[in-house]
Amino acid sequence: MRILLTGSSGWLGRYLSLRLRADGHDVTGLDVAPGIDTQVVGSVADRALVDRVFADHGIEAVIHGAALHKPDIVRYPRQAFVDVNVTGTLNLLEAAVAHKASRFLFTSTTSLMISSAIREAKGDAAVWIDESLAPLEPRNVYGVTKLAAEQLCRLIHAEHGLPVLILRTGRFFPEDDDTHLTLGGENMKANELLHRRLTVEDAAEAHVVALEKAPETGFGTFILSAPTPFAREDVAALKSNAPAVIARYFPDAAALYAARGWRLPASIDRIYDASHAERVLGFRCRTGFAEVLAAMREGAPLPVAHDASYTSPKEY
Repeated sequence: MRILLTGSSGWLGRYLSLRLRADGHDVTGLDVAPGIDTQVVGSVADRALVDRVFADHGIEAVIHGAALHKPDIVRYPRQAFVDVNVTGTLNLLEAAVAHKASRFLFTSTTSLMISSAIREAKGDAAVWIDESLAPLEPRNVYGVTKLAAEQLCRLIHAEHGLPVLILRTGRFFPEDDDTHLTLGGENMKANELLHRRLTVEDAAEAHVVALEKAPETGFGTFILSAPTPFAREDVAALKSNAPAVIARYFPDAAALYAARGWRLPASIDRIYDASHAERVLGFRCRTGFAEVLAAMREGAPLPVAHDASYTSPKEY
């Protein structure tokens, strides 16, 4: 299949490009930053460029991963988020319809599901988050523009029948989070695999599966995160005493953590439930918290990528 991959120089793009080519697809990478997986340097906000790419490369499918992200809020004005995240998505959707593409994947984010109330974690129980969560009240321009782009995906599917799948990914980037600096990066990422993270390899694999399933699915929105070990009945206890809950599922976790000088989360305020993707798409992340503990027991490398100095290629 001739696939247009936007964001091809980015963290997900470089993994996804290799994975798609391994399956024999002809991938055209489009990104504002040059890279070994990027054949066209430019912005999705440039409609004339988007149309040329479709025409010149005979594009049959689109995986739209290009976006301004949360860390970009301090670097770019709000209008840039609208231009890239909203107008850029519309440009690609309309070009896909005009050129009779067979499917469209939109890489979205679980961030747009997190309101200020959820972020502040003032409740007495963790919030169980699945695709039914409503109303959606994004707390920043990143979330607002990604939600607007999702609505454009829904509209174009409804009007033109273009198969569109929206993949709301949890965290998979390697850098430290700018709002959680009390733990080391690997420790934090291991903790997040309990409830809000997936590996970049799993994120790439999910896109490959969704690409295959899109025509038969038609339209759908899917949270992507490592499968949580917890049940809905755990939400109150997770908020008040997460280590006790974790000990029920993983009796040796505390000892393994102590041997590394790590800390388990004292409290967990949200859980992403990715079971809808497993039921509908047949996709389940391979790597979760259990795999981290297994690596610790065996003295093997941890299955999480951490690079505190990582910077998006577009900032070079």
